[in-house]
Amino acid sequence: MNIPLTRIQKLIGKRMLQSKYNKPCFYMEVEADITELMAFRPKLRKSLGVKITTNTFYIHALALGVERYPLLAGRLNGDYIEIPDHVNIGFAVNAPQGLVVPVIRDAGRKTLPQIAVEEQDLTDRARDNLLTLKDIEGETVALSNLGIYGTDSFYGIIPPPASVILSVGNIIRKFLPINGVPTVRRTVSLSLAVDRKEIDEICAANFLNFIKEHLQNPRRLIEE
Repeated sequence: MNIPLTRIQKLIGKRMLQSKYNKPCFYMEVEADITELMAFRPKLRKSLGVKITTNTFYIHALALGVERYPLLAGRLNGDYIEIPDHVNIGFAVNAPQGLVVPVIRDAGRKTLPQIAVEEQDLTDRARDNLLTLKDIEGETVALSNLGIYGTDSFYGIIPPPASVILSVGNIIRKFLPINGVPTVRRTVSLSLAVDRKEIDEICAANFLNFIKEHLQNPRRLIEE
């Protein structure tokens, strides 16, 4: 049996192959304890009256991280690295027509509730096949979350417009020592694929740890 490729599958395949040819990547991973975040999220949804997903926190932390370390959004142009004026976060959505990546524009200057509203709108329109070309263009940083599909950890392929992609795995319950006492905590893998042409390992490590620290202290994501 032969299964024909859809137009979107052909396009994604072409872009990912282009990325593999042109982006010499290195990879790193940390584990974040998001127990407090998971307990805080339902209360926040109720107090703000906005549907806030764990993805909302990931997007906001990623955007703040790029605001702090703008080189992570840089693009090589000849002998220069261009730093964009805005942080645009592309996040993967599994839609009936295939994987699509809508973009939250200027995410670094938006609050957590603002990102939550826009994320929900883009996700709904992606699944209804109502996204416009503008909705899927201009990403400077990418996010892929396969945790909801039971994947513990993975490394994504950087989409051609970006220089990094953050990959988020499944939320896992495990025992961790808290004040010397084994305690059940909820942890998540945060994996980063980075184009070495623009970004070195130390800068990427600082960036990834910034995201980890903010997810482990979710109230900072409300304040910033």
